Amino acid sequence: MATPSVSGNELKSVTFHKSRERTWRLDTAPFYVIYPAVVTAALSSAMSNEGFMPWSWWKVLFGSVLAGHALIRLLSHWSVGVKSIVAFKACPKWSQASHCKVLPGTFAGKKDIVEVQRRAVAEGAGAEEEISFEFHRQRFCYDQRTNMFEKLKYPTRETFSYYRKSTGYGTESKVLAALMRWGPNKFVVPIPQFSSLLGEQLLAPFFCFQVFCVGLWALDEYWYYSLFTLGMLVMFESTVVTQRLRNLKELRSLQTPKQPIMVYRQGKWEQLPGDALLPGDVISIGRPAGGTNAGDVEKLVPADALLLAGTCIVDEAVLTGESTPQWKAPVGTPDGDELTAQAEGLEHRLSIKRDKNHVLFSGTKLLQHTGDKDAHIKTPDGACLAIVLRTGFETSQGRLMRTILYSTEHVSANNWETGLFILFLMVFAIAASAYVLYHGLQDPDRNRFKLFLNCTMIVTSVIPPELPMELTIAVNSSLLALSKKLVFCTEPFRIPLAGKVDICCFDKTGTLTSDNMVLEGLTGLPGRGEELVTDMKQAGEEVVRVLASCQALIQVDGKFVGDPLEKASFTAVGWQHSEKSVTSPKLPGKSKEVVTILHRLHFTSALKRMATLVRVEHEGGSGSTLWALLKGAPEVVQPFLRDAPADYEQSYKRYASQGARVIALAYKQLGSSTTASDLRTMPRAEIEKDLSFGGFAVLRCPLKPESEPALKMLKESSHQLVMITGDAPLTACYTAAQVHIVDRPVLLLVHRGAAVPAHKHPDQAEPDSHFEWTTPDETAQLDFTRDRAAVLQMASEWDLCISGDGLTHLQQIGQEAAFIPLAQVFARVSPDQKELVLRTLRAAGWTTLMCGDGTNDVGALKAAHVGVALLPPSEAQIKAQKEREEQFKQRQKDIANRKAALRRGVRPPPISNGPATPAPTPGQLVAPGPSDKGAVSATGPGAGQKQKKKGAGTKMLDDLKKKGKPVTPKLEEMALWLDSLDTSTMDDGQVAMVKPGDASMASPFTAKQGHIMPCTDILKQGRSTLVTTVQMFKILGLLCLSTAYSLSVMYLQGVKLGDMQATVQGFLSTGLFFVISNSTPLPTLSAERPHPTIFSLYVFLSVLGQAAVHTALLISFYFGALRLMPEDQKQKPDADFVPNLVNTVCFVVNFIIQLSTFACNYQGAPFNTPIKQTKGFFNMLKYSYIFCLVIIYDVMGIGTAFSLVPIPEPLRSGIVILSCIDFAMCLSWERMLRYSFPAKIPPQKGYMAFQSEIAHSHLTVQKKQQ
Repeated sequence: MATPSVSGNELKSVTFHKSRERTWRLDTAPFYVIYPAVVTAALSSAMSNEGFMPWSWWKVLFGSVLAGHALIRLLSHWSVGVKSIVAFKACPKWSQASHCKVLPGTFAGKKDIVEVQRRAVAEGAGAEEEISFEFHRQRFCYDQRTNMFEKLKYPTRETFSYYRKSTGYGTESKVLAALMRWGPNKFVVPIPQFSSLLGEQLLAPFFCFQVFCVGLWALDEYWYYSLFTLGMLVMFESTVVTQRLRNLKELRSLQTPKQPIMVYRQGKWEQLPGDALLPGDVISIGRPAGGTNAGDVEKLVPADALLLAGTCIVDEAVLTGESTPQWKAPVGTPDGDELTAQAEGLEHRLSIKRDKNHVLFSGTKLLQHTGDKDAHIKTPDGACLAIVLRTGFETSQGRLMRTILYSTEHVSANNWETGLFILFLMVFAIAASAYVLYHGLQDPDRNRFKLFLNCTMIVTSVIPPELPMELTIAVNSSLLALSKKLVFCTEPFRIPLAGKVDICCFDKTGTLTSDNMVLEGLTGLPGRGEELVTDMKQAGEEVVRVLASCQALIQVDGKFVGDPLEKASFTAVGWQHSEKSVTSPKLPGKSKEVVTILHRLHFTSALKRMATLVRVEHEGGSGSTLWALLKGAPEVVQPFLRDAPADYEQSYKRYASQGARVIALAYKQLGSSTTASDLRTMPRAEIEKDLSFGGFAVLRCPLKPESEPALKMLKESSHQLVMITGDAPLTACYTAAQVHIVDRPVLLLVHRGAAVPAHKHPDQAEPDSHFEWTTPDETAQLDFTRDRAAVLQMASEWDLCISGDGLTHLQQIGQEAAFIPLAQVFARVSPDQKELVLRTLRAAGWTTLMCGDGTNDVGALKAAHVGVALLPPSEAQIKAQKEREEQFKQRQKDIANRKAALRRGVRPPPISNGPATPAPTPGQLVAPGPSDKGAVSATGPGAGQKQKKKGAGTKMLDDLKKKGKPVTPKLEEMALWLDSLDTSTMDDGQVAMVKPGDASMASPFTAKQGHIMPCTDILKQGRSTLVTTVQMFKILGLLCLSTAYSLSVMYLQGVKLGDMQATVQGFLSTGLFFVISNSTPLPTLSAERPHPTIFSLYVFLSVLGQAAVHTALLISFYFGALRLMPEDQKQKPDADFVPNLVNTVCFVVNFIIQLSTFACNYQGAPFNTPIKQTKGFFNMLKYSYIFCLVIIYDVMGIGTAFSLVPIPEPLRSGIVILSCIDFAMCLSWERMLRYSFPAKIPPQKGYMAFQSEIAHSHLTVQKKQQ
């Protein structure tokens, strides 16, 4: 049988292996022979009179064998590929495999070897063997029919009739079989021991290499330096382990306890814990009676479930970032509220992505429910009837948890670039090492072991031990900086990508414009022409009825919840809302009208319209009438009208071109023979045909105040701006012009005449002649053409807007890749089309950012390199945050006053409000208020009940008082200083775990703000991180090259660095790297761009040029010191370390080169704060230079403490003067290269990327004319 493959995008491939017995593993078996052979040969050589190899070489050989054995064992731990060879063997018959090697998709985790599981699973009357494996909390099962391993199937693709008929599990055996197949409804996040995690960190490749280097230094008797480096590395790894454990514990604590729920099993209802749910269970779900006022926690959906009967209102912000609660309708026949897929019939199969209006997602909050007494299974508590679809890590919440779990544990730089850069440096190191080895072998008295050790140290010097630590700190610092600005990231590797963004795409409504719409008036009313009627009393009762009744608003805790457009319309008409009906106000000469909503055909992005079926009764009247009410996009509603006015398009386009959102209103009275029961089987096409036109509702959603300045900053910082929205093209273009997206005359690609109705999907593309380019005022029209030259010429003269219909046509004819990069606005597009735009831009080579605020943007947010979901905090959280900030400011003020009093010798009374309570950092939302009960708090569960933490200073004073020791004013002042610096509740330098309350599954970045300004913060931080990473590579490269040279020349002279000298250099390097890794970006974005990679001509020339200058400085002073060094200071090659002039000069010059390298290569403006404003870095450089002068001039004999000898005067002055010249030359070279080789700036408009094509077409035209 052929080897099976894998389906889906989660995994790329899987190969099968069989484990070797421990004795026959390749990291064990060969060494049963090698060790005895080497030992026997060495002993034989030692016992013979003339050994065929010196004893020092036997030591090298034996050490090499030990190192090789250890390396093979470590390689099998580091590399899955090596492990598959060492510990496993290929399995020709995959059915006999014990393990498989899994290669995941891009950014889906690391490859791994997992066990192949075989077990008997009950199927029908018998049982069959299931072959599967588990990878990243997902199970993949073998399907014999397709010969593929597929993700464990859940009942998510059945027909609606299947779900409607479902009665749950009828027998205990079926329950047990389902439990065995899918497991319990739990997010199992195991918490490993600290020792096991630390062991894993200590076996990481770089750490092992670092320990190897430390061992080499120790063998060369650098004890202080070795202990300092080892201690620093272990401390860093322990900090990482502590943070990982904290993250895992927080993630585990965020698993909301599964609340008991009523489940229908074996023909009866029974209460079970939420983690006992299984796919296929029929459940009763609803909000507890009385909600939170009843002392009960709010109801969270325990698993992904399909609604069968009743309606629900849920808050999905925790998953999607959608701030508006969502209305969930049941599937099946329209027994209650209408279903989206009614037109498809009960045999239509469920698609969770398309039919999300019927699905309750795990972890979302249930705000309100309405049961259905006519459900085929009556619920015992009057709640809604639903069937469980997915459980555990396969639910929407589980997927988000899995993303967080597997994305935050490994923060790393670009390993490919790192490896190539190290190989580049290795060339120089090997050359220096070969030079030392060649000349060292010429000396027969030289110790071969010491020579081999020195050569190895030169080679390893090009791989800085602190490299991974510094790169990790740089990324973690960015994560922390973003979290302080309420921006949370679940995929840290995307932060440097933000520094490379070329195109910024934005949704419109809710992102650039406010959700708070205002109904400006009605236009197009019969007999009123283009007049805008602002008084609803003057409008016809039919059109007002549509505004009041064609909606999906609900009341939750006395507040209206629903679409902002519907809230604005309903508020404007002044009607009253109840559970199932709306009532008009009492008007003179008119009776009250009571409208009962019988069925809703909910709005969807695909259909672009909504309809309701209502019963109209008048107060005091005896009869009632049935009406069909419709509202939607004007171009979508037009085909459904019986008689559209002649000026229909002119009327709505007039206001749309002014930036208004225009909604068409239509209605019809149903025949007198139609009954309410007939409506349940009435096809949607019948409901929506032959409607009467009521008018247009004109609504405004004002721009958010932050939108225009934010996009202006982005445009001025060389970013291309694009709008992708579901709004009408004219409205979109008007708004785009206000925010600098459009700044030239606009052409719109639209369908000629009326668009094709949304429920009709032609199988074949329409002719090109059905589409045209037109200006917003329709004064000019251009035929649609596929000619590349004509399209580019048009894009160079006009800003382009492509409508949803136009985009569909482009996709059908295969021209989307040619047109999408040229357009600035995409209007009236569906969620799938938004995703198509982003994927096309990515395929064209652009680095993209997408910012949106709701469910409709999820696909596009995931498709972008940098997706930013806006998830504004609740009003209660904002209010509580402001209160805490005010308290913190007052507390800091009190501390300052108290300090001042203590300095004057006055002991002030203690501050009454207890110990300092630091203000929450922006990333640390306060505990939810009463209206937010049940919300996730960024300070962890139960944060609202915690007592205020004491500051470190207050704790110190308490301890002294308990021990009976006196508290002096100086101690009090120190305590106040400690309290003011206390960051125990602010940040501890660690990156807090991103939590489901902070991040949405919609995108890798979540901004807990209601505007787009966080996008500029992300881009600024991305550029800062990118610049910091590149400059760190440059600095490390230069330091390693100078170290390799100095080591090589000193080793040849038998000179080496002193132990204290190496420690000082290591301490300085670590401190400076730590400071620059915490660089702060400038508050404004620059038009200049950072270099996106270390492999650029600028970096290459910069490193080589500075290395040449530094090497010349080293060579000149090395030979100068060699000439002046007294005879009594000269050493034999293998002698113990003794301070001498060559050592002193090489140390001092290397120290100066180290400072010069950091100072010259720090890149401040226009990306980071200038060096003088970076106080920590500037002060460290300043004091280091002072220290350098002190040891050069041997002030007070301090040099002796660092094993230095006095430097003679001619040489001493030369070091100072030439070091200044070295600094000036390197700085000038670096600045000149930055000016001469700036990073490439992307074009402001899409067509500018094709200037060569445009020039070529112009040249072709000119030749033809000649």
